[in-house]
Amino acid sequence: MTKFAYFCGHEQFQPEELVRHAVLAEEAGFDMVMVSEHFHPWVDDESAAGFAYATIGAMAQATERIEFVTGVTTPLFRFHPGVVAQAAATLDRLSGGRFRLGVGTGENINEGPLGYEFPAYKERNERMTEALEIMRRLLDGEKLTFEGKYYRTDRAKLYSPPVQDHLPIYLAAGGPKSATLAGQRADGVITSVKVPEETKEKVIQPLNEAAENAGLRRPTVIATRWSIWATTENEAWTALTSWRGLRAPGRLEAVDPQELREKADQLPREEVLGRYSLVSTPQEVVDTYKPLITDLGADVVTFQMAALDQEELITTLGQQVLPALRN
Repeated sequence: MTKFAYFCGHEQFQPEELVRHAVLAEEAGFDMVMVSEHFHPWVDDESAAGFAYATIGAMAQATERIEFVTGVTTPLFRFHPGVVAQAAATLDRLSGGRFRLGVGTGENINEGPLGYEFPAYKERNERMTEALEIMRRLLDGEKLTFEGKYYRTDRAKLYSPPVQDHLPIYLAAGGPKSATLAGQRADGVITSVKVPEETKEKVIQPLNEAAENAGLRRPTVIATRWSIWATTENEAWTALTSWRGLRAPGRLEAVDPQELREKADQLPREEVLGRYSLVSTPQEVVDTYKPLITDLGADVVTFQMAALDQEELITTLGQQVLPALRN
């Protein structure tokens, strides 16, 4: 049965607000909260950038049932993969086994500000291959001595291990290379969907083929989709304020949110808004996210939504959208 996740964006809301959103999401009937992990946001004027691991710890104490997944953290530069495994295990204990680890190869806006060189995808993919092995072996309880091209460990061990027998690791993938790595080394993918058929071809098929060739079980698919809850273009633009840099040119290479904000504001509004699904009724939300179930076969469908009143939106989703999608 498909699960449903609500997206909590650190790039827009302060951590104390996100804790409140997680509580509301649980009350609304969501199964999971996906929490972004960023050092810098996408714009500098209306934004935030709290520390996701601390926020999730607070969410875990404020809720009872809902699961958590990072969407996503990068275990390659700011954090050694062993430290990410330690954070994951701690959050799993604090949540009573409700934590799942979502990882990805990242963007320079999170690494460059701290002085790290952000290499091309080939190196990031190689680093991720090592990182996935280190994290998996540590989370599985091994005392690990590892000598890789990029990372080393010397008898590293998690002395506060996860409470789950197998804490899932999901790899973000937008194309076949990361999808193949996810099928070989992770428990599944987190993928952002614009056109379900394209995602199926570029992500889901190579993911499943890689897992099958490796003799592994079918990977989990967590599908996310962006939409804006608004009735007019002006309302939609206001709701999107904290996220408009996400569609600016040079997003992966940028370091300064001011630069992305300036580039985004030079674009025609209709061009930026045209990259999101605009919804104004519960039925339109159902129609927007239903294909992720029927066409893509996602195990988890994640609502990444911007609205003028986020708390009211969460309640509306729980009352009028989730029941329809579950049916």
